[in-house]
Amino acid sequence: MCQRSNKSTDHMNMTNASNSSSRDWRDMFVVPPVVKQVFAKFPLSTYTANALPTRSPTHRDQHTLYTWTTTRQEAHSNSANTPSFNPTCLKWQTYLLFNDIAFRALPSNNHASPSGSLPFLLPANSTAPIASAKLETWTAANSTSTTSASGSGTTQSSAARQEVYISLLDHAVRRAWLYLLYLCPDNFSHVVERLYVTSSSSNTFVAMAISYQLKDAATQELVKVTPVVKAEDILTEAVDAFAALETLLGEEVWFFGAKGPGLFDAGVFAYTHLLLDESMGWRFNPLAEKLAGFHNLVGHRNRILERYYRQ
Repeated sequence: MCQRSNKSTDHMNMTNASNSSSRDWRDMFVVPPVVKQVFAKFPLSTYTANALPTRSPTHRDQHTLYTWTTTRQEAHSNSANTPSFNPTCLKWQTYLLFNDIAFRALPSNNHASPSGSLPFLLPANSTAPIASAKLETWTAANSTSTTSASGSGTTQSSAARQEVYISLLDHAVRRAWLYLLYLCPDNFSHVVERLYVTSSSSNTFVAMAISYQLKDAATQELVKVTPVVKAEDILTEAVDAFAALETLLGEEVWFFGAKGPGLFDAGVFAYTHLLLDESMGWRFNPLAEKLAGFHNLVGHRNRILERYYRQ
């Protein structure tokens, strides 16, 4: 009897333990009474989806160029015809216009770019962005222009000749641009802070960090050529480069005697326009006076403004 009683007791204990374990497991999913009371007073509601961010394109049937620009309204029909204040962005913006590519220009920043720099293009009805390094190829495949110089018929000798002059833009002119914009205190406080810093963040500490990064990046670019940044030498080299471009253009309408404007024309215009543009708010810009004396380049700049940027 004792043995049966022990077995019976053990069985009851095991059953109670099992039931207790089951209850503990179920208790994990039991809503506490206090929480029940809260949800009874404030039931869950399903809200409609949030609207897309202001800068997200609502016209997805149109190409969108994300760039440095003062244009803030996506619905602005002439956003593509408002020149960017950044030479790289302006170069590609102008090239798209040369090729009759219909697009909208929207403001963005380098952090939003897949490649880490602007501009980039989001084609219509697509989620695959086109970085600036691939814009020339994309434009050639989508151009409807019959006058723009696409470069497809460029000979090997003329291509080599173009490379020589492209280096003037990419080195001498660009170095002068970096110096004037980022290393001249007056220009930095009146131009850079307004166009690049405050437009990126209103936080004081973030703005200070951005300012430091911009100045440091410009300095690092300049010291790649010479360990000491000499303003006079940098500006003189830029003037010499513009003088060479003035001679190259001569009495022609477009560079290299092309029937229509090409990528090189867009690159030259990007610098000549911004250096001559008073709306930039320059405080120190000796290149503007020098450029004004290069009548061929000034005429070239004005032609592009009249044909492609008339509001």
